[in-house]
Amino acid sequence: MARQSVFFVSPFLILLGDTKMKTLNVDVAVIGGGTAGLGAYRAAKAHTDSVVMIEGGKYGTTCARVGCMPSKLLIAAAESVHQIEKAPGFGIHPQGEIVINGQEVMARVKSERDRFVGFVLEGVDEIPAEDKIIGYAKFADDHTLMIDDHTKVIAKRIVVATGSRPAYPGVWNELGDRLIINDDVFEWNDLPNSVAVFGPGVIGLELGQALKRLGVEVIMFGLGGQVGPLTDPDVMAYAYKSFNEEFYLDADVQVESMKREGDVVEIQYIGKEGELKKITVDYVLATTGRRPNVDQLDIDNTSLELDARGVPVADYYTMQTSVSSIFIAGDASNQLPLLHEAADQARIAGDNAGRYPEIRAGLRRSKISAVFSDPQIAMVGETYKELTTRLGTCGCFETGFVSFEGQGRSRVMLRNKGMLHVYGEHGTGRFLGAEMIGPNAEHLAHLLAWAHQSKMTVAEMLDMPFYHPVIEEGVRTALRDLNAKLHLGPDMIKHCLDCGPGC
Repeated sequence: MARQSVFFVSPFLILLGDTKMKTLNVDVAVIGGGTAGLGAYRAAKAHTDSVVMIEGGKYGTTCARVGCMPSKLLIAAAESVHQIEKAPGFGIHPQGEIVINGQEVMARVKSERDRFVGFVLEGVDEIPAEDKIIGYAKFADDHTLMIDDHTKVIAKRIVVATGSRPAYPGVWNELGDRLIINDDVFEWNDLPNSVAVFGPGVIGLELGQALKRLGVEVIMFGLGGQVGPLTDPDVMAYAYKSFNEEFYLDADVQVESMKREGDVVEIQYIGKEGELKKITVDYVLATTGRRPNVDQLDIDNTSLELDARGVPVADYYTMQTSVSSIFIAGDASNQLPLLHEAADQARIAGDNAGRYPEIRAGLRRSKISAVFSDPQIAMVGETYKELTTRLGTCGCFETGFVSFEGQGRSRVMLRNKGMLHVYGEHGTGRFLGAEMIGPNAEHLAHLLAWAHQSKMTVAEMLDMPFYHPVIEEGVRTALRDLNAKLHLGPDMIKHCLDCGPGC
């Protein structure tokens, strides 16, 4: 009887045998298959063929799936509506009502988004199957990773490139499917009637303004008065005023209650005049920041040194952690959560993991960031907060200023909103950084970032060519103001003759 029983279940036993834990010994294991993971994998492969990439979720990168690209698609649709609405300012009056078809808007967003994701997936498909492991990795020790219940990876070096995820107060989960994050927006088949956005940061400003211009009723709340990534109080104050002209924004709100009532959310809050207000919205969009995905890696099983947020401490130039054989890159590093930064960190971390123990400092470019709102926000080099922290109030730096409200080309295009602050160092005259809100800020920021990385002085920047009439002439005005305040050039002339009229 026993023999019959064993004979009967033997196929099942064979299946169980197939699912036994498999052990792999590799030179480099990369945890994560997003922007940083893919970059680190390719960099490490330049030094050794023994590299595996471990991914538990969908391939496609945060940027392509739910970040940079789909958000810009939504913004592009919103900008097309806004241009029509601005036309009467030029004496052009479109006839009839503007009809926004939410289903068509979202269909294009998703279609183009899927196209961008497809390009990434093509790159993933080119990676040999034996180099890809599907599953979630956890540390067993400094060199051992357990992938779900199927694979043990013993790696000489490891790169952590697990990305980040949206973070918000846990109590908000009581709102159920009325609570959404930016990922959810890009799965909509149609636009809702109303949304409350919590968090006027980069994502909140971009999505909130775009939805408003596409006909969605938008109200935006924040805490602590922060608007976007700005740190310069004057530039931030301008941004706060500008966005409030388009939709309700309270950057330091006092919310009394927020609860779900059927298929809507009821929010009670204290208005700017101190009165209790009540609104109902279809959705609450949480854009209150992102959290590095390192808390589920069982890092406690390693000897890694962690910062206050539980993220491995890493060298800025080598991406090497306190454990010499472990590196970190991308959003998981909690340094600069931007795609171009993730790509740079990935190349550095992957290269060093591949060439270990020979470690090299990688190129860290001048910082540049942008918010694709209208007006756009951009920051370059050292921020105002970083400069005041580093230099204090000793008068070691000065601020140059220009307003875009009267700037020639900006007025021509009816885009004359915004201001630019540029910072320069006393004595050396070196350009230190900038914060701005204004037209074409994404392009102005690139020019300034190139100058910053080249360690140019303000005088050297003023020697560069400026065409007329262009928005960049506003940069020259701010630099001239800065040069004068640094006592390295003449005082500003109210009407600049060599710029031509209206500059």
